[in-house]
Amino acid sequence: MASQSKTGSIHDFTVKDAKGNDVDLSIYKGKVLLIVNVASQCGLTNSNYTELAQVYEKYKNQGLEILAFPCNQFGAQEPGTNDEIVEFACTRFKAEYPIFDKVDVNGDNAAPVYKFLKSSKGGLFGDSIKWNFSKFLVDKDGNVVDRYAPTTSPLSIEKDIKKLLGVA
Repeated sequence: MASQSKTGSIHDFTVKDAKGNDVDLSIYKGKVLLIVNVASQCGLTNSNYTELAQVYEKYKNQGLEILAFPCNQFGAQEPGTNDEIVEFACTRFKAEYPIFDKVDVNGDNAAPVYKFLKSSKGGLFGDSIKWNFSKFLVDKDGNVVDRYAPTTSPLSIEKDIKKLLGVA
């Protein structure tokens, strides 16, 4: 495709959901995505999960999708099984957005989708993801628009999300 850059888009990837089923990310074409590596035993867990649910509730009907990827690479703060992780997020934090298979976000075994995200938007300290709850904002065409630190509150990203959604 001539219109596609050499890196492609997020829509070119297939990932596994928490049940192990393939999910073709092209199903999210036309949606703004906030992609987050999550953990249930992190100091940032309560604030991030709470605010992600608030942002999702507010914008899910306007074209926002949050994609949560559990990761146990930072302080072993996501030790549970996929079922335990989904149970935790959905019961305790009313997460209604998709939670995917636990992945590595750094190193040789990093999930291809995370290799793409990091190569599209390197962080403050290079490509590596530094901790749980790093966030990537992706536009409706699957292009990575911005990257946010783990300590960046999901509510503080709202203005950027609204801009991409075309919401006043």
